[in-house]
Amino acid sequence: MPEPPTLADQMPRSLGMALLTILGVGPGDPDLITMAGLKALRQARTVAYPVAQPGGEGMAARIAAPWLQLEQRHLPLHFPMTTAPEPCRQAWRRAAQRLAQAVAESPPVVLLCEGDVSLYASASYVVLQLQRMAIPQLKMRLIPGVTAMAAAAAATHWPLALQTQQLLIAPAPETPTALDVLLAKAEVLAVHKVGQRWAWLREALEQRGLLRQALVAERVGWPDQRLIPAAELPPGACSYFSLVLVRQAWPPVLPWDRDDAGATG
Repeated sequence: MPEPPTLADQMPRSLGMALLTILGVGPGDPDLITMAGLKALRQARTVAYPVAQPGGEGMAARIAAPWLQLEQRHLPLHFPMTTAPEPCRQAWRRAAQRLAQAVAESPPVVLLCEGDVSLYASASYVVLQLQRMAIPQLKMRLIPGVTAMAAAAAATHWPLALQTQQLLIAPAPETPTALDVLLAKAEVLAVHKVGQRWAWLREALEQRGLLRQALVAERVGWPDQRLIPAAELPPGACSYFSLVLVRQAWPPVLPWDRDDAGATG
């Protein structure tokens, strides 16, 4: 089995102009793309983006659409919606090879990534594959993007973490027992990819007295986004692109006195 890349292997070799930029475009709203991201996108001759099905549009491409230019070459990369190891590895290798070819033919190249480039991102695996390929002439840059949890927290004035509070980010657990393991590790929990698990997750939060301290966010940044207190969302399936923010406690120092009833709000 090949060894994973070391930290030294992952560090950029050059701070010069990137021939390949991995760009986080945020969760949905095109206006959340950073200035650095927008500059890279405007300079790109080739724009690559993931698609779940051959011929599909891709969510990252939809987010960046207002900023794309007619003369730019589009390069869709197929990432199948599966967790099976071999199809995933084949897709990552194929994507890395096509990006390397695009860099050789029509640089600079941008690979769009929904959300952030380092958080549950398919692009992260492509970056690891490109690092293993060790192409000497390839200068690569990663530009972070706004995460769905940060956008949801900002939109609802819901501070993610205060002072020394511990924030834990995790995919939705499979069972209430697994939820308890996560809750034991942090004061604030951000649960991603909730989907059909909301039916039992809602009940579990209610049983633990946390339902009224939680927020549900679906399709953040899209026209049909929904940001709602968890107690107001009935049992049932959420969108796959949903997350739940759970606050177990407030820190000891707040703008109000801890004896004030508002401290529990």
